Amino acid sequence: MRTLIDHVTVLTMDPEGHVYQDGYAVIEDQKILTAGNGKRPEQIDRYIDGQGGILMPGMINVHSHIPMIPFRSMGDDCPDRLRRFLFPLELEAMTPELVYRSSRYAICELLLAGVTSVLDMYYFEDQVARACDEMGIRGWVGETVINMETCDSREPYGGLALCEALIQKWKGHPRVHPIVAPHATNTNSTEMLKAASDLARKYEVPYTLHVSEMDYEMEYFQKEYGQTPIEFLYDLGVLGPEMIAAHCIHATDHDIELFAETDTRVAHCIGANTKGGKGICPVLDMRKAKVTVGIGTDGPSSGNTLDLFTQFKLAASFQKTRYHNRGVFPAHEIVELGTMGGAAVLGAQKELGSIEAGKQADLVLIETRSVNMFPIYNPYSAVVYSANASNVDSVWIAGKQLVKEHRLLFADLKEEKRKLEAVMPAFRERAVRYADIL
Repeated sequence: MRTLIDHVTVLTMDPEGHVYQDGYAVIEDQKILTAGNGKRPEQIDRYIDGQGGILMPGMINVHSHIPMIPFRSMGDDCPDRLRRFLFPLELEAMTPELVYRSSRYAICELLLAGVTSVLDMYYFEDQVARACDEMGIRGWVGETVINMETCDSREPYGGLALCEALIQKWKGHPRVHPIVAPHATNTNSTEMLKAASDLARKYEVPYTLHVSEMDYEMEYFQKEYGQTPIEFLYDLGVLGPEMIAAHCIHATDHDIELFAETDTRVAHCIGANTKGGKGICPVLDMRKAKVTVGIGTDGPSSGNTLDLFTQFKLAASFQKTRYHNRGVFPAHEIVELGTMGGAAVLGAQKELGSIEAGKQADLVLIETRSVNMFPIYNPYSAVVYSANASNVDSVWIAGKQLVKEHRLLFADLKEEKRKLEAVMPAFRERAVRYADIL
């Protein structure tokens, strides 16, 4: 079946940076057949008038914890909340059903915001994979490995065995990609970080963890090893193209050199990082060193939103501020981080991230009729500085339309919310214990 999406500005994000004004794209089954702005193909089964909107590749969120929807707006201004109540409340209250229902709700939010691929690390991750499978999104899903009892493992580091089981169950799925996900450099032993890396390499899947994010993490590695966490990981032999290092706020010039040498990829989470007062990742320096960088939202507790439009604005503004230069990171480079950059971080750049013949038909149509979208002189600037999630009109993944005219086609948002609320009472009851710090 061939679908023509017509009368759109096509941001291809291809290597040549083609932009087709009053252009079109043709989907054939799961893939992109062609795009341009010349004569339209005649053999078409379905016609969609884009009404002057912006058609771009599906956005790619390279770091999140989507089951944490119940934590959203909880303790947003609380210092050290990770250890004060997040870890304890997760242990007390998260269940497989709550993870599943939260994931489905979060995927609704992602799809309505034009996010077609997401990397997730959390607990009961098989339930996250199940939700991704059912709802049509692409998910890179990893069970958290950490040095403590968790809601899904009584034994510290029990997540490693769960990771392997997840890989064995889901590897080879066309959209759900299992990964290995040790929590952080300072919450895993040296032996466990190496074991997790070995597992990822054994199955040829990505390996992701939080790196150089916390001040106390930096202090610990300097005191114990006389190194940065990234230097430590390099000496351990776990950096490489399969690693996705999240945050990297405190990466030094030498750290960046090590990333470039090993082709380690980076997930930049500017919203969560600045909300937490942690700092600004030196993305400009990384890009100059040819380090692959994508954009992540972090979880709905850390950044409160799962859309990339919010991250685009923050990423551009904070990079310009860090380097005291309005001209750095022009809008087209920010959009690239959220599309081709994200695809490259996931190792999926041959299939995703741009509108090119033969690639997967993961597309987003942004309408330009709303009050915030006029006038438009530069479509990249409109996406980065003007647009928000409410401007997403339509979304396709693998050629299947999942959002049309701002509405989900294969899920009822009200019903998803009702079902999530139905499994939240026990969580809410336990959360009351922390009311004094929330």
